[in-house]
Amino acid sequence: MTARILVVDDVEANVRLLEAKLTLEYYDVLTCQDGATALLLAAAEQPDIILLDVMMPGMDGFETCRRLKADPRCNHIPVVLVTALDGREDRIKGLEAGADDFVTKPLDDLVLFARVRSLTRLKLVMDELREREESGRRLGVTTEGSRRLRGSGGRVLIVDDNPRQAERISEELAREHRPVIETDAAAGLVASRGSIDLMIINVAASTFDGLRLIAQVRSAEPTRHLPILAMVDPSDRPKLVKALELGSNDILVRPVDSEELSARARTQIRRKRYSDFLKEKLDYSLEMAVTDALTGLHNRRYMTGQLKTFVSRATQGGESVAVLVLDIDHFKKVNDGFGHDAGDEVLREFAVRLATNVRAVDLPCRFGGEEFVVVMPGASLEDAQRIAERIRRDVGSTPFRVMGGREQLTVTISVGVAATLGSGDTPDALMKRADEGVYEAKATGRDRVIARAA
Repeated sequence: MTARILVVDDVEANVRLLEAKLTLEYYDVLTCQDGATALLLAAAEQPDIILLDVMMPGMDGFETCRRLKADPRCNHIPVVLVTALDGREDRIKGLEAGADDFVTKPLDDLVLFARVRSLTRLKLVMDELREREESGRRLGVTTEGSRRLRGSGGRVLIVDDNPRQAERISEELAREHRPVIETDAAAGLVASRGSIDLMIINVAASTFDGLRLIAQVRSAEPTRHLPILAMVDPSDRPKLVKALELGSNDILVRPVDSEELSARARTQIRRKRYSDFLKEKLDYSLEMAVTDALTGLHNRRYMTGQLKTFVSRATQGGESVAVLVLDIDHFKKVNDGFGHDAGDEVLREFAVRLATNVRAVDLPCRFGGEEFVVVMPGASLEDAQRIAERIRRDVGSTPFRVMGGREQLTVTISVGVAATLGSGDTPDALMKRADEGVYEAKATGRDRVIARAA
């Protein structure tokens, strides 16, 4: 996964070294040597990540970070502060200034690239969320994405057989999150399939194989995308490398620094939250693409696709399929006499009565306006006619209450019924026969069901 990275450092040698390392890994690198230029470049070039040195003359890294996060053009860009090895106070100050992460000098290439990859993935989901929000604003639709971006707190599962270490981590995370401790790998694997936002695994555990646990979490479908922080000893390079190869999102070096823990956890949980939110929005969009917003029934698009499939099966020797076309009689009088809000109430109530009077396998749909269709797989013409009569009686027997119950309206419907005839039938021909039944029902007095056999 590549990205565009802005490197900011007043020392020319540091800039060139970082540029060379990142370029070798096929990252697109921009560079500058002061905070003021960084602000201009960030706004103009929109990099995916900013690597920002803390110690710079004039505007230091902290102030530069604060201004970046205050600028709406670039406050979404992850900022990684580059600090001295013993710069614990710098890290705290940097996080308070809005930094998303930090790395320490001298830079460890493996750790650096792990951070870059993790933040690149975060930036990708942030960008997608921002694009969707912007599209929604253009359409006049508001979303809760911005609130999610500011959200904090998550459920963290700590799998560690060192009780004292696990408890320290839990106490630190409890300030912002909801940690849970498991000392056994098997129990941790089961717990990971619950409502978890982040999993922290002690790779150096003595009673279980932490690397195998990472592999098991990654191979299981429910947890494949669960963020994992691997806790490793800095001297154990093989395990550190293997943890990343197996799919750990990031690493925590023992002994765990509290500020580093907070930063890593926050980054991973944010990414998980954004990804979940985007998935929810996608699922909702797919549902809305096939659902009528007013009645909650399937819409015409979904009905057309399903009817085509059922008719195709029927014409190839499968079970017959029937359709009901239902039209609410004199619906225009409801809108004209009581208003469109009352009309909407009638449509919603009619949809409820329709859905409760058909079979579980049937597909009740709103075709448009006051016209509805029921697709009935496996039903004969006689079966469909019998169910249509039941719907008609239920609609006409009990008045519809509208306008908060102040008005009661008697509603009737005209229904056309048709079923597949044989190998030469088509969805259009089937719908046409049912439509002709509706026209005949209206022409002969309404409030009736007409079945068209041919």
